[in-house]
Amino acid sequence: MGASFVPIVVFTVLWGVVGIVCPIFAPKGPNRGIIQVVLMLTAATCWLFWLCAYMAQMNPLIGPRLDNETLIWIAHTWGNPIANGTK
Repeated sequence: MGASFVPIVVFTVLWGVVGIVCPIFAPKGPNRGIIQVVLMLTAATCWLFWLCAYMAQMNPLIGPRLDNETLIWIAHTWGNPIANGTK
């Protein structure tokens, strides 16, 4: 699976709106600056988390490939009843 251009643009625009446009419309008051910073940090961290999750799907980690003998030994050692011949 390769990177597709559309989801990257859509989510970048979405979180860009949250982080750039929404702070402009923060309500006036003593906590306006805090609300603006919270919106910007939320947008930046959510976008970064989404980007990492999206990129992780491009090259997924595959578990180790074990021989059948190793799997039988592990099952026997961990007490798997199927490996012991009983069900």
